[in-house]
Amino acid sequence: MTAVYVYCFAAVAVAALLALIRVERGPSMFDRVVALDITTACVLGTVALISARDDRTDLVPVLVVLAVVGFVGSVTVARFAAADTLEEARILSREELAEVLAREEAIRDEDAPVHDPDAMVSGADDDEKAAALRPDVAEDMADDDKEGGRQDGPRVATRPGEGHEVEREERS
Repeated sequence: MTAVYVYCFAAVAVAALLALIRVERGPSMFDRVVALDITTACVLGTVALISARDDRTDLVPVLVVLAVVGFVGSVTVARFAAADTLEEARILSREELAEVLAREEAIRDEDAPVHDPDAMVSGADDDEKAAALRPDVAEDMADDDKEGGRQDGPRVATRPGEGHEVEREERS
């Protein structure tokens, strides 16, 4: 069984050495990130082999922490490596961050659509608000005006293209 452990340690050591050479040579940032992932996996493998050889279960939390650190490190480096421009890749100072956030907020305020339908017709009574929001109600109100004013009770309107009447909700 000792020969198996020796072989596994040697394989992990060779993989770690080749990964470190790739980290140093590159040529791209993504090659370096992958090589660092391999180096982290080699460290995990070494700790796992030591844990198995010495029958130590207390190293399992260490393995978990190493795996999480490797993952977070890879994601962090990949975020900066995947940036489109050098300006996006660099870390901003507090002043620069405040300036960027203020600029984005100003753009958001200028481009924000108005979702308040009452703001369009502020100061108008209920009929005018309904006319501004629903053109079919506006047509219905115009018909009421021609016939002698507003009717009490349920309102009835005909949809264009249809030959039947639809009852509307009673106004309260």
